[in-house]
Amino acid sequence: MKILIYFEGAKVLAKSGIGRALEHQKQALEEMGISYTLDSECLDYDILHINTYGLNSRRMIRKARRLGKKVIYHAHSTEEDFRNSFIGSNLLAPLFGRYLISLYKKADYLITPTPYSKGLLEKHGLNLPISAISNGIDLKEYQPDSYKEKLFRDYFHLEPNQKVIICVGLFFKRKGIIDFVELAKKFPDYTFIWFGHVALMSVPRNIRKIVKKDHPENVIFPGYIKGDVLEGAYSGADLFFFPSYEETEGIVVLEALASRQQVLVRDIPVYQDWLISGKNCYKASSNEEFAKDIKRIINGEFPSVASEGFKTAEKRSIHAIGKQLMAVYQQVLAQEKEVLPFQLENTDGK
Repeated sequence: MKILIYFEGAKVLAKSGIGRALEHQKQALEEMGISYTLDSECLDYDILHINTYGLNSRRMIRKARRLGKKVIYHAHSTEEDFRNSFIGSNLLAPLFGRYLISLYKKADYLITPTPYSKGLLEKHGLNLPISAISNGIDLKEYQPDSYKEKLFRDYFHLEPNQKVIICVGLFFKRKGIIDFVELAKKFPDYTFIWFGHVALMSVPRNIRKIVKKDHPENVIFPGYIKGDVLEGAYSGADLFFFPSYEETEGIVVLEALASRQQVLVRDIPVYQDWLISGKNCYKASSNEEFAKDIKRIINGEFPSVASEGFKTAEKRSIHAIGKQLMAVYQQVLAQEKEVLPFQLENTDGK
């Protein structure tokens, strides 16, 4: 078989979780020996695996249908996780949600990262086959490394005993950036670092003010950083604190778990099936609870859950995701075989 992975606006989305999902898809297919292409002009493929939502994405679906190809839509986004992001997102969310559903309905099969996001799609009336498959994690990339951890601490001029709490995400209210800064005010002796970036002109004024100047001295917004410094931060910090209000999975949480880091998240439905507070992470629901948990985690009053967290990441390794994608591809092609067997004389890519 041969897969056309389509990703509209790859450069724009490269800094987001969806951008990392593309890299994980490529790695997963390579590990499974599945032939794929990113060339949107390619004609000799079997399945269009589409990840994005623009006008070109819609045209790619129409083209695939004319060619008699099968279409798998990777539903990374929902109406719910569009809210509280860009300027006007709450007003546009219902319209955006209907637009997403109209695109998803054009597929033969849907993939979405978690049972929670699958439930949201079904709630919006989608009755296509849907599989919940994690976006996956490259375990090798996030193994603790003393060299990377030193780079991280040197980059930010941190003292050896300085306590550091990190988060990774776009500058969205939905991601919990306001709460992150409020919690930092309660712990002036700790350094809080928020990795990530989005054009400030695209977010509401109160978020722009927070990032530019309206935050305490112990909060750092270094922008988008990747590679050794970020990977060193994941394992070299004292806590990964992710107060997001809504996710379809949260790739950054997987990255922190893979780094054997202590993880504190907001207790929201997306984590219900795979994150258990006190076993592989810690969860809280308010800033008051977060403050108590941060203090206990940093002071070692809570037992470490890093080892169990890593086991959770292992179950979502690139190799494991590759097997699940392979199963979906085979299922979709088998459905085609039942209807149009003459189209499947040579689907092994040879």
